[in-house]
Amino acid sequence: MHNDGKALQTNANKLTVTWVGHATTLVQIDGVNILTDPIWSERCSPLSFAGPKRYTPPGISIENLPKIDVIILSHNHYDHTDLPSLKQLEEKFHPLVLTGLGNKKLLLGEGIQNVKEMDWWDEVKIGSLQLTFTPTQHFSGRGLFDRDETLWGSFMISGKQETVYFAGDTGYYSHFKEIASRFPNIDVAILPIGATEPRWLMEPVHVDPKEAVRSFQDLKAKFLVPMHYMTFVLSDEPLDSPVPRTKEAMKESGISESALIPLKIGETRFF
Repeated sequence: MHNDGKALQTNANKLTVTWVGHATTLVQIDGVNILTDPIWSERCSPLSFAGPKRYTPPGISIENLPKIDVIILSHNHYDHTDLPSLKQLEEKFHPLVLTGLGNKKLLLGEGIQNVKEMDWWDEVKIGSLQLTFTPTQHFSGRGLFDRDETLWGSFMISGKQETVYFAGDTGYYSHFKEIASRFPNIDVAILPIGATEPRWLMEPVHVDPKEAVRSFQDLKAKFLVPMHYMTFVLSDEPLDSPVPRTKEAMKESGISESALIPLKIGETRFF
């Protein structure tokens, strides 16, 4: 579905999550508009003519977005830090960009002006919001020789009343329980459920649907909004398999299916 953005542009204070595709979501909270890992490009690759091609178009155009105040970047892989999209968003909105240690130089070099680097557990205040950079089990690198030279992570967005967690990319680890111990009232957890097969390769860095449900339980969140599937072909599982597998894992764990919010690309959920 394509979102014309009208409901988003007129929303002053309600919590919403819109899935644009892949790990790109728009979170509206306390009147602040936050984009996660924005990618509107046709490919997630250093080359415009090769590399993984988009399977589904973005659910909302950049033109139809409300004013973007903040962009949060979980790590520097091409499908999460997409420079062409960031340049378009910079030109239109001049947002604050939050990212892990070591990523500022790349972004400033591309003309992104307002960049703040964060270490794990660092906090930034924006109006009534507190954004905290939280740990994940992943890795970074954009070339052959820069592996793990910049920091990766996830973000906790704490508002006046609601709290939203954006996981970025991650394998399953004890960090989810640690995050929950510091943030005991998470309303929405935006968690990856795709790019998971084969497990021998993906397990350390990408949770599969069963592990996403375990992560959701560790976080003690109220709602799970899945992402990181149906957009780019990055792995061996069928593109449309992650949601049915997540539903099955929730059933096995005794979690009500009403806790799962499998948005269509372009769909907005008002909470």
